[in-house]
Amino acid sequence: MPRLLLSSILFFVLTAVMHAGEWKLHRAEGRDYVSLDNISEFYGLSIPARTSAEGIMPASYSTQLATGSGHGEISVRVNSREAVINGVKQWLSFPVREQDGVVLISRVDLAKTIEPMLRPQRIANLKPVETVVLDAGHGGHDRGATNKLGREKDYTLDVCRRIKAILEKQGIKVVMTRDSDVFVPLERRPKVANAIPNSIFVSVHFNSARTNASGFEVFALTPRGAPSTGDATLTPRHFRNEPGNSVDVPSAALASSVYHAMLGHFTEFDRGLKRARFAVIRLATVPSILVEGGFVSNSAEAKRIHEPEWREKLAASIATGIVGYKGLSELKRPPELMADYRRQQEATKDQAVNEEKPTTPPES
Repeated sequence: MPRLLLSSILFFVLTAVMHAGEWKLHRAEGRDYVSLDNISEFYGLSIPARTSAEGIMPASYSTQLATGSGHGEISVRVNSREAVINGVKQWLSFPVREQDGVVLISRVDLAKTIEPMLRPQRIANLKPVETVVLDAGHGGHDRGATNKLGREKDYTLDVCRRIKAILEKQGIKVVMTRDSDVFVPLERRPKVANAIPNSIFVSVHFNSARTNASGFEVFALTPRGAPSTGDATLTPRHFRNEPGNSVDVPSAALASSVYHAMLGHFTEFDRGLKRARFAVIRLATVPSILVEGGFVSNSAEAKRIHEPEWREKLAASIATGIVGYKGLSELKRPPELMADYRRQQEATKDQAVNEEKPTTPPES
Protein backbone atom coordinates (compact mmCIF):
# COMPACT_ATOMS: atom_id res chain seq x y z
CA MET A 1 0.00 0.00 0.00
CA PRO A 2 1.29 3.49 -0.76
CA ARG A 3 2.45 5.13 2.45
CA LEU A 4 3.82 8.42 3.57
CA LEU A 5 7.32 7.75 4.93
CA LEU A 6 8.91 10.18 7.35
CA SER A 7 12.31 9.36 8.87
CA SER A 8 13.12 11.95 11.49
CA ILE A 9 13.19 13.13 15.04
CA LEU A 10 10.09 15.25 15.46
CA PHE A 11 10.26 17.72 18.31
CA PHE A 12 6.95 19.50 18.61
CA VAL A 13 6.37 21.77 21.61
CA LEU A 14 3.21 23.65 20.77
CA THR A 15 3.41 26.74 22.92
CA ALA A 16 7.07 27.49 22.23
CA VAL A 17 7.36 26.97 18.50
CA MET A 18 3.89 28.20 17.63
CA HIS A 19 4.56 31.42 19.54
CA ALA A 20 7.83 31.78 17.68
CA GLY A 21 5.92 31.61 14.41
CA GLU A 22 7.89 28.65 13.07
CA TRP A 23 4.77 26.69 12.14
CA LYS A 24 2.12 27.63 9.62
CA LEU A 25 -1.24 26.27 10.70
CA HIS A 26 -3.80 24.99 8.23
CA ARG A 27 -7.48 24.70 9.04
CA ALA A 28 -9.36 21.62 7.93
CA GLU A 29 -12.66 20.37 9.30
CA GLY A 30 -12.50 22.92 12.09
CA ARG A 31 -9.14 21.87 13.52
CA ASP A 32 -5.45 22.76 13.16
CA TYR A 33 -3.03 20.88 10.94
CA VAL A 34 0.62 21.32 10.02
CA SER A 35 1.92 20.47 6.58
CA LEU A 36 4.55 17.84 6.00
CA ASP A 37 6.50 20.43 4.01
CA ASN A 38 6.48 22.71 7.06
CA ILE A 39 7.72 19.88 9.28
CA SER A 40 10.46 19.01 6.76
CA GLU A 41 11.67 22.58 6.47
CA PHE A 42 11.75 23.19 10.21
CA TYR A 43 13.63 19.99 11.04
CA GLY A 44 16.00 20.00 8.08
CA LEU A 45 14.30 17.14 6.28
CA SER A 46 14.31 16.57 2.55
CA ILE A 47 11.33 18.09 0.77
CA PRO A 48 8.57 15.49 0.37
CA ALA A 49 8.31 13.96 -3.09
CA ARG A 50 4.91 13.03 -4.46
CA THR A 51 4.35 9.57 -5.92
CA SER A 52 1.37 8.30 -7.83
CA ALA A 53 -0.80 5.62 -6.29
CA GLU A 54 -2.15 4.67 -9.75
CA GLY A 55 -5.71 4.96 -8.50
CA ILE A 56 -5.41 2.21 -5.88
CA MET A 57 -4.92 4.47 -2.87
CA PRO A 58 -4.62 8.24 -2.41
CA ALA A 59 -1.36 9.81 -3.55
CA SER A 60 1.46 9.41 -1.06
CA TYR A 61 4.42 11.55 -0.10
CA SER A 62 7.76 10.58 1.38
CA THR A 63 10.52 12.48 3.11
CA GLN A 64 13.73 11.52 4.85
CA LEU A 65 16.14 13.25 7.16
CA ALA A 66 18.37 15.35 4.92
CA THR A 67 21.50 15.18 7.10
CA GLY A 68 21.24 11.50 7.99
CA SER A 69 21.33 12.27 11.70
CA GLY A 70 18.62 11.36 14.16
CA HIS A 71 16.42 8.28 14.30
CA GLY A 72 12.86 7.18 14.04
CA GLU A 73 10.45 6.34 11.28
CA ILE A 74 6.83 7.14 10.61
CA SER A 75 4.66 5.70 7.87
CA VAL A 76 1.12 6.98 7.28
CA ARG A 77 -1.50 6.96 4.55
CA VAL A 78 -3.50 9.94 3.37
CA ASN A 79 -7.12 9.73 4.61
CA SER A 80 -6.20 7.13 7.24
CA ARG A 81 -5.80 7.19 11.02
CA GLU A 82 -3.52 4.17 10.96
CA ALA A 83 0.20 4.83 11.21
CA VAL A 84 3.35 2.84 11.80
CA ILE A 85 5.84 4.50 14.13
CA ASN A 86 9.21 2.83 14.69
CA GLY A 87 7.84 -0.39 13.23
CA VAL A 88 4.76 -0.60 15.46
CA LYS A 89 1.16 0.23 14.54
CA GLN A 90 -0.18 3.41 16.10
CA TRP A 91 -3.68 4.83 15.73
CA LEU A 92 -3.83 8.58 15.21
CA SER A 93 -6.59 10.78 16.55
CA PHE A 94 -7.43 12.24 13.14
CA PRO A 95 -6.82 11.09 9.56
CA VAL A 96 -3.88 12.48 7.63
CA ARG A 97 -5.32 14.91 5.06
CA GLU A 98 -4.36 16.19 1.65
CA GLN A 99 -5.63 19.69 0.86
CA ASP A 100 -4.78 21.44 -2.40
CA GLY A 101 -1.84 19.09 -2.86
CA VAL A 102 -0.54 19.68 0.69
CA VAL A 103 -0.25 16.75 3.11
CA LEU A 104 -1.53 17.70 6.56
CA ILE A 105 -0.98 16.07 9.96
CA SER A 106 -3.16 17.01 12.90
CA ARG A 107 -1.51 19.28 15.46
CA VAL A 108 -3.00 17.04 18.17
CA ASP A 109 -1.26 14.00 16.73
CA LEU A 110 2.07 15.80 16.43
CA ALA A 111 1.94 16.86 20.08
CA LYS A 112 0.27 13.86 21.70
CA THR A 113 1.41 10.92 19.60
CA ILE A 114 4.34 11.50 17.27
CA GLU A 115 6.51 13.48 19.68
CA PRO A 116 6.24 11.14 22.69
CA MET A 117 6.83 8.12 20.44
CA LEU A 118 9.94 9.50 18.73
CA ARG A 119 11.34 11.77 21.42
CA PRO A 120 10.21 10.34 24.77
CA GLN A 121 13.29 11.77 26.47
CA ARG A 122 11.94 15.27 25.76
CA ILE A 123 8.71 14.74 27.73
CA ALA A 124 8.62 17.37 30.46
CA ASN A 125 8.19 16.71 34.16
CA LEU A 126 8.36 12.92 34.13
CA LYS A 127 8.28 11.65 37.69
CA PRO A 128 10.44 8.77 38.91
CA VAL A 129 8.72 5.41 39.18
CA GLU A 130 8.80 4.32 42.81
CA THR A 131 5.74 2.05 42.78
CA VAL A 132 4.04 0.02 40.08
CA VAL A 133 0.33 -0.58 40.63
CA LEU A 134 -0.83 -3.72 38.82
CA ASP A 135 -4.51 -4.12 38.10
CA ALA A 136 -5.69 -7.65 37.30
CA GLY A 137 -8.84 -7.15 35.26
CA HIS A 138 -12.22 -8.48 36.43
CA GLY A 139 -12.51 -10.76 39.49
CA GLY A 140 -15.16 -12.25 41.78
CA HIS A 141 -18.53 -12.48 40.06
CA ASP A 142 -17.06 -10.65 37.05
CA ARG A 143 -15.41 -13.49 35.15
CA GLY A 144 -14.45 -11.44 32.11
CA ALA A 145 -14.10 -13.31 28.82
CA THR A 146 -14.32 -17.10 29.05
CA ASN A 147 -13.81 -20.20 26.96
CA LYS A 148 -13.72 -23.92 27.61
CA LEU A 149 -10.15 -23.68 28.90
CA GLY A 150 -10.46 -20.90 31.44
CA ARG A 151 -11.58 -17.44 32.53
CA GLU A 152 -10.05 -14.05 31.91
CA LYS A 153 -10.20 -13.09 35.60
CA ASP A 154 -7.89 -16.02 36.47
CA TYR A 155 -5.44 -15.34 33.65
CA THR A 156 -5.12 -11.64 34.49
CA LEU A 157 -4.46 -12.37 38.16
CA ASP A 158 -1.86 -14.98 37.29
CA VAL A 159 -0.03 -12.64 34.89
CA CYS A 160 -0.05 -9.76 37.39
CA ARG A 161 1.37 -12.01 40.11
CA ARG A 162 4.15 -13.03 37.74
CA ILE A 163 4.90 -9.40 36.80
CA LYS A 164 4.99 -8.54 40.50
CA ALA A 165 7.54 -11.27 41.23
CA ILE A 166 9.77 -10.16 38.35
CA LEU A 167 9.71 -6.48 39.31
CA GLU A 168 10.26 -7.13 43.01
CA LYS A 169 13.39 -9.11 42.18
CA GLN A 170 14.68 -5.88 40.64
CA GLY A 171 13.91 -3.91 43.78
CA ILE A 172 10.77 -2.23 42.47
CA LYS A 173 7.84 -1.82 44.84
CA VAL A 174 4.60 -3.32 43.52
CA VAL A 175 1.02 -2.92 44.74
CA MET A 176 -1.89 -4.93 43.33
CA THR A 177 -5.47 -3.69 43.17
CA ARG A 178 -6.53 -7.28 43.89
CA ASP A 179 -4.44 -10.29 44.87
CA SER A 180 -7.28 -12.80 45.06
CA ASP A 181 -10.50 -13.67 43.29
CA VAL A 182 -12.50 -10.67 44.48
CA PHE A 183 -14.53 -8.05 42.68
CA VAL A 184 -13.14 -4.51 42.71
CA PRO A 185 -15.27 -1.72 41.19
CA LEU A 186 -13.67 0.00 38.23
CA GLU A 187 -13.52 3.44 39.85
CA ARG A 188 -11.67 2.07 42.90
CA ARG A 189 -8.83 0.57 40.89
CA PRO A 190 -7.14 3.77 39.67
CA LYS A 191 -7.70 5.35 43.09
CA VAL A 192 -5.15 2.91 44.48
CA ALA A 193 -2.48 4.39 42.23
CA ASN A 194 -3.70 7.98 42.67
CA ALA A 195 -3.03 7.68 46.41
CA ILE A 196 0.58 6.54 45.96
CA PRO A 197 3.21 9.18 45.09
CA ASN A 198 5.37 8.52 42.02
CA SER A 199 3.41 5.49 40.88
CA ILE A 200 2.27 4.16 37.52
CA PHE A 201 -0.81 2.06 36.79
CA VAL A 202 -0.88 -1.00 34.49
CA SER A 203 -4.18 -2.82 33.95
CA VAL A 204 -3.97 -6.31 32.42
CA HIS A 205 -6.76 -7.87 30.36
CA PHE A 206 -7.42 -10.42 27.65
CA ASN A 207 -9.64 -9.82 24.68
CA SER A 208 -12.72 -11.46 23.21
CA ALA A 209 -14.55 -11.03 19.91
CA ARG A 210 -17.25 -12.71 17.87
CA THR A 211 -14.87 -12.82 14.93
CA ASN A 212 -11.60 -14.75 14.80
CA ALA A 213 -9.66 -11.66 15.86
CA SER A 214 -6.18 -12.09 17.29
CA GLY A 215 -3.19 -10.17 18.57
CA PHE A 216 -1.97 -7.69 21.14
CA GLU A 217 -3.05 -4.11 21.72
CA VAL A 218 -2.29 -1.52 24.40
CA PHE A 219 -4.45 1.48 25.27
CA ALA A 220 -3.56 4.91 26.62
CA LEU A 221 -6.02 7.70 27.36
CA THR A 222 -7.44 9.61 24.42
CA PRO A 223 -6.30 13.25 24.23
CA ARG A 224 -8.92 15.85 25.08
CA GLY A 225 -10.84 16.99 22.03
CA ALA A 226 -10.12 13.85 20.02
CA PRO A 227 -12.13 10.71 19.30
CA SER A 228 -10.99 7.40 20.73
CA THR A 229 -9.74 4.75 18.33
CA GLY A 230 -13.12 3.07 18.23
CA ASP A 231 -15.05 6.31 17.66
CA ALA A 232 -15.98 7.47 14.19
CA THR A 233 -17.03 11.02 15.11
CA LEU A 234 -16.50 13.64 17.79
CA THR A 235 -19.11 14.20 20.48
CA PRO A 236 -19.40 16.87 23.21
CA ARG A 237 -18.10 14.34 25.74
CA HIS A 238 -14.77 14.14 23.91
CA PHE A 239 -14.04 17.74 24.92
CA ARG A 240 -14.44 17.06 28.63
CA ASN A 241 -11.22 17.27 30.61
CA GLU A 242 -10.68 13.88 32.25
CA PRO A 243 -8.42 13.41 35.31
CA GLY A 244 -6.00 11.34 33.24
CA ASN A 245 -5.52 14.02 30.59
CA SER A 246 -2.98 15.70 32.86
CA VAL A 247 -0.62 12.78 32.21
CA ASP A 248 -1.75 11.62 28.78
CA VAL A 249 1.67 12.18 27.19
CA PRO A 250 3.58 10.15 29.84
CA SER A 251 0.86 7.49 29.52
CA ALA A 252 1.50 7.32 25.78
CA ALA A 253 5.21 6.83 26.43
CA LEU A 254 4.48 4.08 28.98
CA ALA A 255 2.17 2.36 26.50
CA SER A 256 4.84 2.53 23.81
CA SER A 257 7.55 1.09 26.07
CA VAL A 258 5.38 -1.84 27.14
CA TYR A 259 4.01 -2.54 23.66
CA HIS A 260 7.42 -2.55 21.99
CA ALA A 261 8.63 -5.01 24.62
CA MET A 262 5.62 -7.27 24.06
CA LEU A 263 5.96 -7.32 20.29
CA GLY A 264 9.72 -7.63 20.58
CA HIS A 265 9.35 -10.94 22.39
CA PHE A 266 6.32 -12.36 20.57
CA THR A 267 5.11 -12.78 17.01
CA GLU A 268 1.47 -12.05 17.83
CA PHE A 269 -0.46 -9.84 15.41
CA ASP A 270 0.13 -6.13 16.01
CA ARG A 271 -3.31 -4.55 16.57
CA GLY A 272 -1.68 -1.29 17.58
CA LEU A 273 -1.22 1.30 20.26
CA LYS A 274 -4.72 2.67 20.69
CA ARG A 275 -6.63 5.38 22.51
CA ALA A 276 -9.66 4.90 24.74
CA ARG A 277 -11.50 6.42 27.68
CA PHE A 278 -11.82 3.29 29.80
CA ALA A 279 -12.60 4.17 33.40
CA VAL A 280 -9.41 2.65 34.81
CA ILE A 281 -7.18 4.90 32.70
CA ARG A 282 -9.54 7.88 32.45
CA LEU A 283 -9.69 8.27 36.25
CA ALA A 284 -5.99 7.70 36.90
CA THR A 285 -3.95 10.82 37.64
CA VAL A 286 -0.67 8.91 37.20
CA PRO A 287 0.69 7.43 33.93
CA SER A 288 -1.66 4.56 33.14
CA ILE A 289 -2.28 1.99 30.42
CA LEU A 290 -4.49 -1.00 29.70
CA VAL A 291 -2.87 -4.08 28.15
CA GLU A 292 -4.80 -6.62 26.08
CA GLY A 293 -2.70 -9.78 25.97
CA GLY A 294 -4.50 -11.69 23.24
CA PHE A 295 -7.92 -13.18 22.54
CA VAL A 296 -9.40 -15.97 24.64
CA SER A 297 -12.04 -16.23 21.90
CA ASN A 298 -9.41 -17.25 19.35
CA SER A 299 -8.76 -21.00 19.64
CA ALA A 300 -5.05 -20.80 18.83
CA GLU A 301 -4.39 -17.88 21.17
CA ALA A 302 -6.59 -19.40 23.87
CA LYS A 303 -4.35 -22.47 23.96
CA ARG A 304 -1.26 -20.32 24.34
CA ILE A 305 -2.82 -18.09 27.00
CA HIS A 306 -3.76 -21.19 28.99
CA GLU A 307 -0.10 -22.33 29.16
CA PRO A 308 1.73 -21.12 32.32
CA GLU A 309 5.01 -20.86 30.39
CA TRP A 310 3.44 -18.53 27.86
CA ARG A 311 1.93 -16.34 30.59
CA GLU A 312 5.33 -16.17 32.26
CA LYS A 313 6.83 -14.92 29.02
CA LEU A 314 4.05 -12.36 28.64
CA ALA A 315 4.59 -11.17 32.20
CA ALA A 316 8.33 -10.86 31.57
CA SER A 317 7.78 -8.75 28.45
CA ILE A 318 5.36 -6.40 30.23
CA ALA A 319 7.79 -6.10 33.15
CA THR A 320 10.59 -5.29 30.69
CA GLY A 321 8.51 -2.48 29.21
CA ILE A 322 7.76 -1.12 32.67
CA VAL A 323 11.45 -1.10 33.53
CA GLY A 324 12.12 0.66 30.22
CA TYR A 325 9.70 3.42 31.16
CA LYS A 326 11.29 3.68 34.61
CA GLY A 327 14.64 4.26 32.92
CA LEU A 328 13.07 6.94 30.76
CA SER A 329 11.49 8.75 33.69
CA GLU A 330 14.59 8.70 35.86
CA LEU A 331 17.52 8.74 33.40
CA LYS A 332 15.94 10.25 30.26
CA ARG A 333 16.95 7.03 28.51
CA PRO A 334 14.60 6.18 25.62
CA PRO A 335 13.13 2.68 25.99
CA GLU A 336 14.21 0.01 23.56
CA LEU A 337 12.12 -0.59 20.47
CA MET A 338 10.63 -3.77 19.06
CA ALA A 339 13.48 -4.03 16.56
CA ASP A 340 16.05 -3.78 19.37
CA TYR A 341 14.49 -6.69 21.26
CA ARG A 342 14.29 -8.82 18.13
CA ARG A 343 17.92 -8.13 17.26
CA GLN A 344 18.90 -9.17 20.77
CA GLN A 345 16.97 -12.42 20.40
CA GLU A 346 18.60 -13.15 17.06
CA ALA A 347 22.03 -12.45 18.52
CA THR A 348 21.28 -14.83 21.40
CA LYS A 349 20.20 -17.54 18.96
CA ASP A 350 23.33 -17.07 16.86
CA GLN A 351 25.51 -17.27 19.96
CA ALA A 352 23.79 -20.47 21.06
CA VAL A 353 24.31 -22.00 17.62
CA ASN A 354 27.99 -21.05 17.61
CA GLU A 355 28.49 -22.51 21.07
CA GLU A 356 27.04 -25.83 19.88
CA LYS A 357 29.48 -26.05 16.96
CA PRO A 358 32.57 -28.23 17.58
CA THR A 359 35.73 -26.23 18.22
CA THR A 360 38.09 -28.91 16.87
CA PRO A 361 37.75 -30.99 13.73
CA PRO A 362 36.58 -34.58 14.22
CA GLU A 363 39.20 -37.28 14.23
CA SER A 364 39.60 -39.16 10.95
